[in-house]
Amino acid sequence: MILDKTGFVLNKPFSLPEAMADYLSSLNTPPNPAQEAVRTETSQLPSATMRFNHEAAMMLQLIVRAQRPMFVVEVGTFTGYSSLTLASVLPEGGRMLCCDVSKSWTDVARRHWAAAGVDDRIELRIGPAIHTLRSLPAKPAVDFAIIDADKTGYVDYYEELVPRLSPHGLMGVDNTMWNGQVLDDTDSSEDTAAIRAFNAHVAADPRTINVTVPIGDGVTLIGLAG
Repeated sequence: MILDKTGFVLNKPFSLPEAMADYLSSLNTPPNPAQEAVRTETSQLPSATMRFNHEAAMMLQLIVRAQRPMFVVEVGTFTGYSSLTLASVLPEGGRMLCCDVSKSWTDVARRHWAAAGVDDRIELRIGPAIHTLRSLPAKPAVDFAIIDADKTGYVDYYEELVPRLSPHGLMGVDNTMWNGQVLDDTDSSEDTAAIRAFNAHVAADPRTINVTVPIGDGVTLIGLAG
């Protein structure tokens, strides 16, 4: 078991040697007090392993800092780690729409958003995310999107979001390495099959360009081609 410098278990990429994961963790910017508060409470939950990887969240935050998106959509919010991390660096007037099916998990998120002073930038919609996405108007366009929800819905979420991306829009999709299970031909479980299908779908899509970064459990960054 590897602990990061804040004492939490480090979710390292399955292919990264433990010594290197430990070394990198010692150098990376640690969670700030608001992030730490979410981590601490989430660690007590039965579904704690669903927490968004800190290093992945910080990578996306750096992109948001540079991109300065005005409209961000998150599919799958859980206890609000990634949304808090990104909302804290939105430009003035920027807003974030979060989609989740769980009131209990997102009640945790709401409290931490309020404590961090970012709740005024976030709209939360409880219900199937696919319905929320399909109900979005054509404007404003989506400048940045995150998908980290039910794996069987990934392709549908992607298909709803790609046409809504602004010309400079980007999308980050979590868990695309799926702890290496995508390479295991004996694993025919529904989620593993869904991740394989999603990765193949994105790779074959001429509308977009993509790169998968081996951070956390794999984050695929997607932008419009051309």
